[in-house]
Amino acid sequence: MPWQERYLDRYYRRRPGWIDGTTEFHGICASYLPRGGRILEIGAGPSNPTSRFLAELGELHGVDPDPAVRANDSLSSAAAISEDHYPFESSWFDGAVSNYVAEHVSDPVSHLREVHRVLKPGARYILRTPNRYHYVALGSAFTPHRFHLLVANWLRALDSDAHDPYPTVYRMNSESALRTLAARTDFEVELLRHVEKEPSYGMAARLLFLAGMLYERVVNATDRLGALRANLFVVLRKRA
Repeated sequence: MPWQERYLDRYYRRRPGWIDGTTEFHGICASYLPRGGRILEIGAGPSNPTSRFLAELGELHGVDPDPAVRANDSLSSAAAISEDHYPFESSWFDGAVSNYVAEHVSDPVSHLREVHRVLKPGARYILRTPNRYHYVALGSAFTPHRFHLLVANWLRALDSDAHDPYPTVYRMNSESALRTLAARTDFEVELLRHVEKEPSYGMAARLLFLAGMLYERVVNATDRLGALRANLFVVLRKRA
């Protein structure tokens, strides 16, 4: 067994009550999305666990700038888009989801207005995205994208055929930014949670893993350090 799996088992999976970030995010989706409704996955990409999970909840449609979205076998329809305009009628979806997409959005107001347009009144937009004040996002923000191409997949110990990281801008990646943007686009913030899980960017070396684990233990020890946790889990509700 690789050391990464042994460390995850020892320090995380065997801890009482521990749940990984993707499972927790999927649980939030299941809690806020109506069963059997139409769901829009923004940034759906090729086939992936979140698409498969959402397809079990309802009729799933996907949009993504990457044409690889057309190969996503969980989608009822797939559209490759070049801007914040989705090929759907207004007030058509019962919910929308994006998973690690908001950090790439260069015009968050246009993005949220388009999501708002296609949602039914009272429907939710559920998203998971990095917190710009976490050390990984700060490192990303202050280094060029060509550096990310060299190190991001290596730090996560991803396979050589893994997709290169997309450029990040972090324009809607803090609690204050999200609350301001929600108010501007007629969304209500129903949930905004700071979450720190296992050190996914510490999989390249044991020392990096242990340093990331120490950080995780510290920021999870008190809510006063919650704003330094890695991710934001957010539920925005379109006002009825």
